[in-house]
Amino acid sequence: MKILPRLFATVAAVALLASAPAAAKTVQLDQATIADLTAAMAAGTLTSEKLIQLSIARIEAYDRKGPKVRAVIMLNPKAIETARERDAERKAGKIRGPLHGIPVMLKDNYDTADMPTTGGSVLLEGSIPPDDGYMVRRLREAGAIILAKVNMSEFASSSSDSSIGGQSLNPHDLSRQPSGSSGGTGVAIAAGYAPLGFGTDTGGSIRGPSTTNGIAGLKPTHGLLSRDGIIPLALSFDTGGPMTRNVTDIAISLGTMTGIDPADDATKKSQGKFERDYTKHLNANALKGARIGIARDFMKQDQEVDWVIENALKVMRAKGATIVDVAYPKFLLDAKGEFYNIIRYPEFAAQIADYLKTVGPKYPKTLPEMIERAGQFTSPRPDGVGPNSPRWTLFQLELAAAPVTDSKYLAVRDHGLPLVRQTVEGVFAANKLDAIVYPTAPKRPAPIVEPPEVPGGAGNTPANIANLTGFPDLIVPAGFTNGDLPVGISFMGTAFSEPKMLALGYAYEQASQARRLPVNTPALPGEGIEVPDAK
Repeated sequence: MKILPRLFATVAAVALLASAPAAAKTVQLDQATIADLTAAMAAGTLTSEKLIQLSIARIEAYDRKGPKVRAVIMLNPKAIETARERDAERKAGKIRGPLHGIPVMLKDNYDTADMPTTGGSVLLEGSIPPDDGYMVRRLREAGAIILAKVNMSEFASSSSDSSIGGQSLNPHDLSRQPSGSSGGTGVAIAAGYAPLGFGTDTGGSIRGPSTTNGIAGLKPTHGLLSRDGIIPLALSFDTGGPMTRNVTDIAISLGTMTGIDPADDATKKSQGKFERDYTKHLNANALKGARIGIARDFMKQDQEVDWVIENALKVMRAKGATIVDVAYPKFLLDAKGEFYNIIRYPEFAAQIADYLKTVGPKYPKTLPEMIERAGQFTSPRPDGVGPNSPRWTLFQLELAAAPVTDSKYLAVRDHGLPLVRQTVEGVFAANKLDAIVYPTAPKRPAPIVEPPEVPGGAGNTPANIANLTGFPDLIVPAGFTNGDLPVGISFMGTAFSEPKMLALGYAYEQASQARRLPVNTPALPGEGIEVPDAK
């Protein structure tokens, strides 16, 4: 695959100059970027095998011991073996791609032919898919090593735990939500298990865990990445996407997975619009002359979150951006939650049955069968697997929803969603905006003991506008409230504007330097990595 970004030419040049000890710097594993790790492997100061061993050591120290953040459902038993293969390839001069030898954490709704894919549910415990999903296949082709399948809100909805993985904990504050549904990925990346993970987003499920765990994340334009081999929640909104500790790593990973996939018609929308190298758009001066809209409709819910966002706007102004107050029409704010649920509930009932056709004969094949089997699992097992009553109760609402042939569903799908998209495009055009920013989560992470405001629905979240429109939304760490709780800021653009969002988000990230490491998963001894100093 000829998808090596400009980054690799830089890494190769740096590696040639890195033979003297004085030309190196020490970077801790939980702060290392993909570029750092690639440079170290190119220079011979790190191997992929050693990197995997360091990652596993962090998982062993923090996932079921110590703070017990419970991000991992299953480690890949062949991860070290695969790392040795990638090392041998590197030694032979074969570099598969920009993620060669890099560990990746996968939300457990991505099909992996060599590991179970459960959707976080005991109802699919042990289910081995017939093949890799499209994005998984592309990751492996780019040289990535699937290190683990990670926890999630069961079947990507309701509360941020699962019957098979339990409750993941926020590494910044163990009493707080890590958010969902990609909570395990958010926790794993924040805790330094790997530099790159993947979640899915239907109504904010990449963006919520990114902001609450203090990392970067991207919900791409609908159709930029294939959903083949991802357990569906609602295909009108579903997309996979990367979660990392910095914007550069999002740009590196994104181009490895774009392209038209015959197995997913939505990717046809990206024809002529996707790119293979998004790193070329990273520009520390991108905010100069930019017009940024601030959606204040989603503020005034938490004074401390608002304080962080206002200071983020000051950073953008200082870098040359013009900040414009924007307001969404009242009808959109009033209708967006209902529009979302009218699509989301009936699509799950229909589409999960399509997915269940691909699993083995011992597993349920329809939502009613899932409900019946869940009703037989009413007490926890000694290994910690236990009932998930919030999600299993939601099955009933999904089953009772009007079918996808209903007039209300068809009206929203065919007329409501285009109306929302055109309305938001109008806000961009009328204000000549490059992006609209807003607090990804208007309130600080909630205590775990508090149930979600709207179980399984979009609620009052601002994030679902990007799902209703299909537009991209990039999350960048913005700062912290009292108690050291992370706040993220969203950069939302129009369709296929990922290059511009990455440029703006990168410029803000470089100017703000707001990310901090979680206090509950500190560096372990021996995690320093010698990286050639590009300076």
